[in-house]
Amino acid sequence: MAKSYHHIRQNYGKVALVESEMPDNPILFFSQWFDEALKDQLPDANAMVLSTVYQNKPSSRVVLLKAIEQNSLVFFTNYNSRKGREIASNPQVSVLFFWTQHERQIRIEGRVEKISEEYAEDYFISRPLESQAAAIASNQSEKINNKAELIQRYEHILMEADSIKRPVHWGGYQLIPHYFEFWQGGANRLHDRMIYELTDQNWQISRLSP
Repeated sequence: MAKSYHHIRQNYGKVALVESEMPDNPILFFSQWFDEALKDQLPDANAMVLSTVYQNKPSSRVVLLKAIEQNSLVFFTNYNSRKGREIASNPQVSVLFFWTQHERQIRIEGRVEKISEEYAEDYFISRPLESQAAAIASNQSEKINNKAELIQRYEHILMEADSIKRPVHWGGYQLIPHYFEFWQGGANRLHDRMIYELTDQNWQISRLSP
């Protein structure tokens, strides 16, 4: 039986985006919005949808932003995972943040590069021991017979905690953006959409129709 969800709608309009109040560098504006999300303790404020493309087929998943480094965004993962393999084939990706309580969305497009081994090592060591063990136990994106098998491997690694070391296939990426879109929900679907496009090392700001 067909189901209709036409009645589901949310009206917005808390605030508006004003061009004259936006900085020249989108990283600064992103940091401002991100800090506001953290200040208001929005759930999973650093969660972002990462989309990759392999053989003209897109795939998306949620990853966590872990750092803003000058003009890049940093996240960590298993390089042998599906996302890692797709990035190796095509380093052009997009990420999406959506903070419903603030009626805000940010789309970012750019190229990803692996971070340094030293950076990856420092972050891995800073993680809780349980997270380190999980990173080793999981052959991310590979099929397994059952969850009990995974848990057994995880518990075995924890028992030998003194020997835990960062796997060579586990590290991080930095996303170097060339496009930002800041979306602020507006009343009656008249949303604000402001974009930054990188042209000749300079950011150009434009407004899009909603």
